[in-house]
Amino acid sequence: MNTHKILIIGAGPAGLETAHQLKSLGLTPIIIERSDKIGGHLAQWDRLFPSSDNAEELLERLKEQVKDVEIKLNSRINHIEKEGDIFHVTLSNNKTYDVSAIVVCTGFDLFKAEKKQEYGYGIYNNVITNAELEKYFKTHQDERIDEPKRIGFVHCVGSRDVKVNNTYCSKVCCATALKQACEIKDEFPDADVYCFYMDLRMFGKGYEDLYLKAQKDFDIKCVRGRVCEVSENIEGKLVIKAEDTLLGTPMKMTLDLLVLMCGMEKAEGVERIQNMLNIKSNSDGFIESRDIFTGLNLTKERGVFVAGACTSPKTLPETLAEARSAAIEVFKYLSIEL
Repeated sequence: MNTHKILIIGAGPAGLETAHQLKSLGLTPIIIERSDKIGGHLAQWDRLFPSSDNAEELLERLKEQVKDVEIKLNSRINHIEKEGDIFHVTLSNNKTYDVSAIVVCTGFDLFKAEKKQEYGYGIYNNVITNAELEKYFKTHQDERIDEPKRIGFVHCVGSRDVKVNNTYCSKVCCATALKQACEIKDEFPDADVYCFYMDLRMFGKGYEDLYLKAQKDFDIKCVRGRVCEVSENIEGKLVIKAEDTLLGTPMKMTLDLLVLMCGMEKAEGVERIQNMLNIKSNSDGFIESRDIFTGLNLTKERGVFVAGACTSPKTLPETLAEARSAAIEVFKYLSIEL
């Protein structure tokens, strides 16, 4: 076993897969995680698009792969000092590590829906987020979801939006919306379900099939238009105003439940870590890779690597693929012969 220790920041899918691959290459990964459990957003998910595979089963496989890896939960980085090619890392509990490389796998945070006040999140009881709906699918416990008869999904909440300074596409929202729309129709077969989108970006393998299935098998109604206002009538139902941009006509509709498809943003607290590591942000606010073609897992700081959604919105397959390539890049950096 090689003595090189590699620090991985984040115990989501990217961090877990990176650790597994590093270990298989004979290195010693150490994972630190700010929360009290591993898995990141995957741990909150019920089923995965486009196949509806069980998310917990995938997470258990990822956990099993790192059962012998040192993982420090409830840990934050207090200080990083570089001496030559060695990083001296001090955690919040004052434990220190000397490591040969660092892989940043900090993932993402969901856009805070309350920033888009026109959608009424936090104001009206029956406006929820995609994460809250996914939790309902997992637990079947949410008093706001009570036999809804008409349900709306709003795409691109906090993405492709100049007003909140997030002009990028979050990549997974369209597929997530259609997956969740199909699932909620399974729960409430008599409900009418509408998806309000800007453009449906169904680019991945099986995504277009999901789109067709949603319309054909579940009668999901996809409306090209942006919701501009949400209010509540005297009966406690939601009233939305939107524009059908294909027909060029305004719309007004009453809903029992509105689901906001919140996009991705850089995870909270990552800026502090970037400052310690002397790595910059790109134009979208995520961590900057060395280049977008051959250096996606590299940064401009020697010995610092990245994987997953810390550099831009990613699908889960992309995240896992990047984790594997990041491990190879670390292996090459340390000049170990295969």
